[in-house]
Amino acid sequence: MATGSPPKLQALDVAWGAFALANVAAMMHWQRWETVPFHFIWVSLTLIYGLRVWRRGTTTGVLAWVVVVTGTLILMDVHHGTQEWSELTEVPLMTAMFVAMVWHARRRQAALVSIERLATQQASLLERQERFLHDASHELRTPVTVARGHLEVLATANGPIPEVGVALDELERMERLIDGLLLLAKGDQPDFVVPCDIDVESFLEDVFMRWSEVAQRAWRLGPVAAGTLRADAEALRTALDALLDNAVKHTAPPAAIELRARAARGSLEIEVTDTGSGIPGDAVERIFDRFGRADPARGRDGGVGLGLAIVDAIAKAHHGRCTVRTSPAGTTFCLTLPGFVRSRAGAPVGVEVAEY
Repeated sequence: MATGSPPKLQALDVAWGAFALANVAAMMHWQRWETVPFHFIWVSLTLIYGLRVWRRGTTTGVLAWVVVVTGTLILMDVHHGTQEWSELTEVPLMTAMFVAMVWHARRRQAALVSIERLATQQASLLERQERFLHDASHELRTPVTVARGHLEVLATANGPIPEVGVALDELERMERLIDGLLLLAKGDQPDFVVPCDIDVESFLEDVFMRWSEVAQRAWRLGPVAAGTLRADAEALRTALDALLDNAVKHTAPPAAIELRARAARGSLEIEVTDTGSGIPGDAVERIFDRFGRADPARGRDGGVGLGLAIVDAIAKAHHGRCTVRTSPAGTTFCLTLPGFVRSRAGAPVGVEVAEY
């Protein structure tokens, strides 16, 4: 009935047509019981339309045919005295119900088409953004490398030059920005993380010892749940480095920074706590955005505003999340990752304190 339809759907239309004609014949043959095939026709029409959603012209033609045929047969039976006049009211009632169903079906179809179009446009926009980010980051690497090489040669040949030092620092900051952008550009790729089994105690001890030698803070390795985590070791190290770097940037000696981990229903919660000044309430919602900072005035302190966005991307790639709790007494970031299996011992390691 609807042109341009797949063969299976056309066969469904033909089958309904045959079914409807058979019921018309039944109405003509069993006049006193014709309400049964009458309802079969209307119910089957509603069902077939729900599956097919014919074009407007086809729908109007089929509806008109059903109304005329069923209405005429009932009118004839009323005239012969085999049916009551009240049976004629069935035709406009069934027609109204069918028209209401058609209206809702078309609205739903239009909404689905609109949603699909928006989803396609959004996916295309995201793909273009990621491709631009990836290409731009790659193209920036070469001039940065060349400029760094020339400045290093200049510094070697002429001794320390303040301006050259500033330029090298800015190039280093640009390299970190490029690395962060490349990492975020790969965030939605299926091979972004390659999970392996990580021994949580030794892994966090290694991260802790490395950072405790970098900055003068009161470093503390808190309780660490013993067990194995299924995660990408390099990505996890990058996320923890970003959280610890963030804690260092927002504290000053003799502030304390603590790294700890605990088991929670098959997941591992790794927390980084500092005793800094906390995060302003209006900034908490945007700190995980790209280039988002709790304090925009800190933009030239070496940070590029991508660290927490990278943490968020890594957490989501592991089907986990990163949350924050903050107060004027300090801030705690909690990285929750699934796939943690406790060891038989099951008890956290002893608390280790290191102060520098």
